[in-house]
Amino acid sequence: MPHAVHPDLLRAFVAVVDHQGFSAAAKRLGRGQSAVSLQIKRLEERLGVQLLDRSPHLVRPTNEGEALLEQARKILALHDDLANRFDRQELTGVVRLGAPEDFATSHLPGVLSRFAQSHPGVVLEVICELTLDLIKRFDAGGLDLALVKREPGSGVAGRRVWREPLVWVGAGESVAQSQMLPLVVSPAPCVYRGRATQALDRAGRRWRIAYTCTSLAGTHAAVRAGLGVSVLPKEMVPSDLTLLDSEESGLPDLHDTEMALIEAPSLPRAAERLREVIIRELEHGPTDS
Repeated sequence: MPHAVHPDLLRAFVAVVDHQGFSAAAKRLGRGQSAVSLQIKRLEERLGVQLLDRSPHLVRPTNEGEALLEQARKILALHDDLANRFDRQELTGVVRLGAPEDFATSHLPGVLSRFAQSHPGVVLEVICELTLDLIKRFDAGGLDLALVKREPGSGVAGRRVWREPLVWVGAGESVAQSQMLPLVVSPAPCVYRGRATQALDRAGRRWRIAYTCTSLAGTHAAVRAGLGVSVLPKEMVPSDLTLLDSEESGLPDLHDTEMALIEAPSLPRAAERLREVIIRELEHGPTDS
């Protein structure tokens, strides 16, 4: 093993991977792009391996980089936890967090409650919107942090903090046998809506929009009433709804869904702390290895 690797080098490497490029990573770290490039070069020289595949449009970790990435995250998490443990200065300020309503109501309450108890001087502003609307708000400077849905491998920037299977759900198998499949979905643009309709189109299955609702509770109610079938992350399916078997119902298989955390180039300390808490508590989701 080479001599000790400075955490700043690891932090630069993780930032380049998470932001899929040197320019965005430099903004996040508050450094020049050349400085970040130099840090990566030093890290590669120190470890004796190439960590990144560089192309004009995309930067990806090599096999050696993928192996380092998980260890680097653990080292940085421990490093930050240690620093936070002995940081007696009370955090104050406002943190603006965006998240889709379904994810916010199912997975965030406990995370935000524990953060608020630990940091009573911080005011949390949580905005719930569809993913594409959140991205627009984020790009306009209206959010410090945002949790957004994305297609695996889509190239959407951010750090994956959650992954789980998407499933078809209904009040029973009978509604899924309809010649024209009725769908209960969120308004466009919605990642899950797009995933459902595209999968059905590829499978040659006819469908229609039967009910549109922006809230998770409304979606559950419509499916319970037998108005149609919906697509949900497996962990968000209540016990009184039926997971529809793809073979029996003739519905196409669905891939996993991902939630990614994106962050503004310059974060206040309170937002940095919330980012660390979200990553630590959410990153090992139900199917995350």
